[in-house]
Amino acid sequence: MDDITGRGLRVRIYFGERDHAPGALLGKPLWSALLEYLRREGAAGATVWRGISGFGAHSRIHTASLVDLSSDLPLVLEWVDTQERVDALLPGLAAILEGTGGLLTTDPVEIHRYQAHQGRR
Repeated sequence: MDDITGRGLRVRIYFGERDHAPGALLGKPLWSALLEYLRREGAAGATVWRGISGFGAHSRIHTASLVDLSSDLPLVLEWVDTQERVDALLPGLAAILEGTGGLLTTDPVEIHRYQAHQGRR
């Protein structure tokens, strides 16, 4: 992976912890299917964040509590990359998300530093 600086895009995908990938990936957690796709296709890197509370299109609040340790908490996958790579990979992400709930957004960012760890691959 080359060093990246300059203009780029941040992609965010909002979904639930209990969401699973459809089709051939059926049964795999959605977060896992998305990360595997991005890694396989050469994305610069991505992170999945787990929220403590949130609500989506159905206005049902999902909250972490000691009583309900298996709740459907909100997740956000965040990925920053070049415009070209995002444009190339968005159709694949959309295909994985087909039939699931959620929200996919992009916004412009200025990348000041992206560099792989030396000696790690």
